[in-house]
Amino acid sequence: MSRIREIKQLTKNSHLSMYQLDATDRVGGQIEYFVASRSDTPEELLLNRKKDRPDGVIIYSLCGEKHDKVLLVRQYRYSIDDYIYEFPAGLVDEGETYRQAAVREVREETGLTLHPIPVHPMYEKPYFTTVGMTDECCATVYGYAEGEISSRWLEDTEDIEVVLADRDEVRRILKEERVAIMCAYMLMHFLEDEEPFAFLKQKEDAEWK
Repeated sequence: MSRIREIKQLTKNSHLSMYQLDATDRVGGQIEYFVASRSDTPEELLLNRKKDRPDGVIIYSLCGEKHDKVLLVRQYRYSIDDYIYEFPAGLVDEGETYRQAAVREVREETGLTLHPIPVHPMYEKPYFTTVGMTDECCATVYGYAEGEISSRWLEDTEDIEVVLADRDEVRRILKEERVAIMCAYMLMHFLEDEEPFAFLKQKEDAEWK
């Protein structure tokens, strides 16, 4: 049976730390496994606290009078030394809910005002991003954005272009550009669904109870 024998913290940074796990694999072999985490200490790692909580939030927002455009950011990422299309996203600050974080992040990254919509908890619960490398998990907030695009709240480290993409532009982006995988899956549904948020409507039957 696989198990962890010891945890060693290798780095401690403001937003991401690295840990080495000395572990035993399912046949008794000794292995070293490396995990990046938003947690500052070994005690806060998910494998110790055993309770999911959103480290961050991802925002799927529609725009326009007919809600026929989707809010995207084209952002430079150092890990690939290139720009990639994503949904607005960010970390949940201490003392705020992930919905509050979503409103804040949309304002900071785009200048727009986000109006979250209520959905069944199944759609907002924290899901994992890249579990082979990190214990990070993110909640998703859905809503509608309005206002005037602005870069006045961007941090110096953020290199972001705001994109309001209709279906033709989404199709081009998926064909030609680099896209974050969670964003790409939602954009594929956006292309095909006449009402993109239809899947969020709560059904009045036993499956929600």
